[in-house]
Amino acid sequence: TILVSGGTGSIGSVLVKTIIRDYQPKQVRILDNNEVGLFQTMRQYKDNEIVRCFLGDVRDKDRVNWAMKGAETIFHTAALKHVELNEYSPFESVKTNVLGTQNMLEAALLNNVETFINISTDKAANPTSTMGASKLLAERLTSGANNFKGNTRTVFASVRFGNVLGSRGSVLPLFLEQIEKGGPLTVTHPDMQRYFMTIPEAVSLVLQASVIGRGGDIMVLDMGDPVNIVHLAEKLLRLHGL
Repeated sequence: TILVSGGTGSIGSVLVKTIIRDYQPKQVRILDNNEVGLFQTMRQYKDNEIVRCFLGDVRDKDRVNWAMKGAETIFHTAALKHVELNEYSPFESVKTNVLGTQNMLEAALLNNVETFINISTDKAANPTSTMGASKLLAERLTSGANNFKGNTRTVFASVRFGNVLGSRGSVLPLFLEQIEKGGPLTVTHPDMQRYFMTIPEAVSLVLQASVIGRGGDIMVLDMGDPVNIVHLAEKLLRLHGL
């Protein structure tokens, strides 16, 4: 029995789809506060009896605890991920990314789950933004949970992603949208670099992590060399004959 928080998001939805398709789970639970996304997911899996859709927020400790009853594996993908929005709303960032993660971790301890995988970001490395800092704290909480678990069996680990191509927060669709409108392409800083990966790569990493992860691990996919965002923008412009 698997619970995916944020299961209607870019990563969470593909994770759910892959688990159902490839791993014959007993049950897949999706916990999300996105009412429209959850309704669409219910329609998508209306003929699949193993899928359960739970409307709720990771900020709500009681809801999280009830959703986790009897679950064995937890994939915690729910988070506030947009850098600019987090920068303007740091209180909300802490409530979801930090306290929400703590609620998930405490519920996992109470329910003696087997594996807890926290989805993090490369922005958690030497963070310069509220979002990165909040995700670093989420990582530290996840690793720290191993010190609190006592005799429970749970393995707590984190996985770091780079910029996931095709996800809602990816810079690539933003640039393409700006090109369609005739530009300009907006770059926050000319020295900015990011690692890039596809959604299937990201999901594959999460599933591998759930098998090989040991308590306290922070796992990172080998994503090759980082890409300079200005160079990416320039190449996209040239590809469009601009």
